[in-house]
Amino acid sequence: MTIARILIVTLATYLVSNTALAEEIGSVDTVFKIFGPDHKIVVEAFDDPDVKNVTCYISRAKTGGIKGGLGLAEDTSDAAISCQQVGPVELSDKIAQGKAQGEVVFRKRTSLVFKKLQVVRFFDQRRNALVYLSYSDKVVDGSPKNALSAVPIMPWH
Repeated sequence: MTIARILIVTLATYLVSNTALAEEIGSVDTVFKIFGPDHKIVVEAFDDPDVKNVTCYISRAKTGGIKGGLGLAEDTSDAAISCQQVGPVELSDKIAQGKAQGEVVFRKRTSLVFKKLQVVRFFDQRRNALVYLSYSDKVVDGSPKNALSAVPIMPWH
């Protein structure tokens, strides 16, 4: 596959994806940079687009410096996730029937073109829980670094 094809496939995937948008909650600096923004850890929140009243919080590394400030740096694959029930959970029919296993619910670019952080949702019907897996991948190779969060679906009082 040529580089041009890889770019076209990557851009098309971003344009047609049905993933949530994140809201930045805050950040902390981890390394001071004289030129450009500091390296930091960013905390973002997003609501699951197919499950009402489940919010996930992601903390991820963001590269600073001149390249980071210009959007040319590649962020590390370090990320953590915590998902919470924030009201009465309502599953879509496709999730309740087990037809949406391994669905990407969040995607964030972590390099200029080839690397992204993703969150995938699984429904554990036996335990009545939603499981969210965050990981980083590249067009050529990904990282085994990952994080996991589970949300038990409980009656809301």
